[in-house]
Amino acid sequence: MLSMNNYIYIDAGNSRTKWKIQGRYYEISTSMFDFEKLPHTKKIWLSNVSSEFIINNDLDIFIVKSEANYKSLTNSYKEPHLLGSDRWLAMVALYELNQSKDFILIDIGTAITIDIVKKSGVHLGGLIFPGLAKIRGGFDIFPISFKEKITGVGQSTEECWSIGTLNLVVNTINYKIRELKNELPDAVIFLTGGGYSGVQNFIDFNHHFYEHLVLDGLELYADNVG
Repeated sequence: MLSMNNYIYIDAGNSRTKWKIQGRYYEISTSMFDFEKLPHTKKIWLSNVSSEFIINNDLDIFIVKSEANYKSLTNSYKEPHLLGSDRWLAMVALYELNQSKDFILIDIGTAITIDIVKKSGVHLGGLIFPGLAKIRGGFDIFPISFKEKITGVGQSTEECWSIGTLNLVVNTINYKIRELKNELPDAVIFLTGGGYSGVQNFIDFNHHFYEHLVLDGLELYADNVG
């Protein structure tokens, strides 16, 4: 259960920064985020995975780092703080929501991450690979066709690049989930992240989508460690 208070929760990502105030969600480009435009608060809870995000040291900000444990949720990293705090907090949220089954978490953003957690709370590990926008942005000589499709072949550079890059990302996700489901057939699959809309029509497995898992996990974490 998420509490209602006047704390501010911030999820600073590589491309976008999101924040939550009294149950309402907001979002802006990370480069345009401004602490001065936030309302007054007793405390700010921050998850930051962006090297571009500028922290205002005059404010009472608690920067969350991944830990070895959250209740019975156990981090698989030998150096727990090296796991991205956004991945950890999304797992915290799902741990609270989904304690009776194994789960697989896919976060589709600038980078795509996949994490696997047993119903016991043991984090088995995960994967990281570039997201669609990152791949396409690395080759600006290739224009993009805005009519996305994943089947067939292209008959222009735009179509070839669009189909090829979308296939690369979607097929990687689908293949990996088939592999993981063979090992954990009862696992529930959850997706989050701003890139979800670009791939959702091509995902070939049942899943649940939660838009604000990191922020909700941040609030749950704050409520429990206080």
